[in-house]
Amino acid sequence: MIDVRPVAEDEFDNWHRALDTGFLQDPVITPEQRAARLRQFEPGRLLGAFDGARCVGTFRSFAQEVTAVGGAYVPSNAVSNVTVSPTHRRRGLLTRMMREDLAAARERGDVIATLIAAEYPIYGKHGFGPATWATNWTVDVGRSGLDPRWAGPEDGARIDLVDGAEVRALGPKLSERVRAVTPGAIGRDELWWDARTGVARFGRDWTEPFYAVYRSASGEVEGLVSYRCEAKWEGQQPDNAAKVDWLTAATPAAEAALWRYLCSIDWIAHVKTGWRAPDSLLPFLLPDVRAARVETHTDWLWVRLLDVVRALEARSYERSGSLVLEVLDEDGTAGGRYRLEASPEGASCTPAGGASADLTLPVAELATVWLGDGSTARLAALGRVQEEREGAARAADALFRTSARPWCPDSF
Repeated sequence: MIDVRPVAEDEFDNWHRALDTGFLQDPVITPEQRAARLRQFEPGRLLGAFDGARCVGTFRSFAQEVTAVGGAYVPSNAVSNVTVSPTHRRRGLLTRMMREDLAAARERGDVIATLIAAEYPIYGKHGFGPATWATNWTVDVGRSGLDPRWAGPEDGARIDLVDGAEVRALGPKLSERVRAVTPGAIGRDELWWDARTGVARFGRDWTEPFYAVYRSASGEVEGLVSYRCEAKWEGQQPDNAAKVDWLTAATPAAEAALWRYLCSIDWIAHVKTGWRAPDSLLPFLLPDVRAARVETHTDWLWVRLLDVVRALEARSYERSGSLVLEVLDEDGTAGGRYRLEASPEGASCTPAGGASADLTLPVAELATVWLGDGSTARLAALGRVQEEREGAARAADALFRTSARPWCPDSF
């Protein structure tokens, strides 16, 4: 019998070996990796599946806040580090760990659960749905049409190179400013900044990136970027790429200036953007939009609603409307019939009793539209949402969809 239970601290190395085995990484942990990983250890939030003395399955969750439409921070149970060793597949270990963790999350009062899915088909059956998407581009600098003589902002703003210590000092305040207005964004704690500046080292080999800060004419920090150089020369001609680790900007001016800076660095022929919002400004900042080539477009943040009432009441709505939703949940915890009354002034969500439903939808499909990105009408056309009243799917889109697409800038 395989035992699924919380991991004790003295079992951490055993658990971590199973984690790296599942992700096909070197199963021997370095002292630096161990020190960084132990900073994530929280009693009761690491689960392991044990076959005798050996850990053969891993699961970790941690407290998180997700920005809802309108700026409210919603308490979330973030799920990560999910693996099952290749010797123990198809035995229901993931299901057992997931059910135990989500039950604990509901008991704590978390409104949603979140994850970044390594594989698409796995998590829908557990009630998760893709709620944000992400895109990365490669910019051909020579084709972009940008003026190669550009030497910095001309409006009194400036861009400076900084070091990791300055990033740790300047970054948190800027990040919080951006998170407050970005539906789908999550918080960045001290460990996040330490990991991105080499203080905490989760990987085996750390190389110091370049960091640049954008300050407005008034001196306020409005943007930060971390990037590395991928060196490549064709004979005597540079074909190097600037690869962005992350770029955070609080204003369109800051974002435009940082992308312009990256495209202006001598010997840089390409800029690899990393994961960005699917409706990022970037391609349209270039005189030739086609110079930005989409490399990958994919699902990103997956959401699982644990408390439908609190989730629907937490977000804002640009229009007024009323819907009765029949929410299906195989686990039975979030299912039920709910009446949503929404307006720009606020929303209420209450049990609908015997009222007729306008829409019937699985909890995973409700999660895809909760942050404003998914289309209920499209889901209905796909047969994943049942329209009980003609026009209800379009009415739901009018309530839920937002002008800007939600985005989670981070992985976890």
